[in-house]
Amino acid sequence: MANEQQQGAAGQSAPQQVFNIAKIYIKDVSFETPNSPQIFQGGDWRPDVNVELSTAAKPIADKTFEVVLTITVTTKLEQKTAYLCEVEQAGIFQLDGFDEPTLRGILGAYCPSVLFPYAREAISDLVAKGGFPQMLLGPVNFDALYAQRLAEEQQQAASQPH
Repeated sequence: MANEQQQGAAGQSAPQQVFNIAKIYIKDVSFETPNSPQIFQGGDWRPDVNVELSTAAKPIADKTFEVVLTITVTTKLEQKTAYLCEVEQAGIFQLDGFDEPTLRGILGAYCPSVLFPYAREAISDLVAKGGFPQMLLGPVNFDALYAQRLAEEQQQAASQPH
């Protein structure tokens, strides 16, 4: 059925759109506690937490793309790093029948939102196994982040001399 054609409004045949998740995997993971065991001797656990997100997509075969969501969590307690956790959650996605702007949006926003729960779970597990209180990342609006990145790219392009 993936190869069937759909009739467009003007009677033209249009390719059927295909979105398939071929594989979801951890590409890289890192967990460091540079100030252990001393960091566990502190009193109240009121850390300063910094979360950084980035995404990257690249074609790996015809109509097949790897998308990587990188999340880095740096947690400090009184200016000392308690832990640094980084997860590169990846997926292989098969996409067909999408125009270029839609394809870019799927790779830049939708695919990272598919990967996020897996990365969130990996970070939570690593932090707990590191001896720290549970770390649950809040929801992320990847559509808004993608729109913001597009707006920044357009602004940069507009400010470039032609």
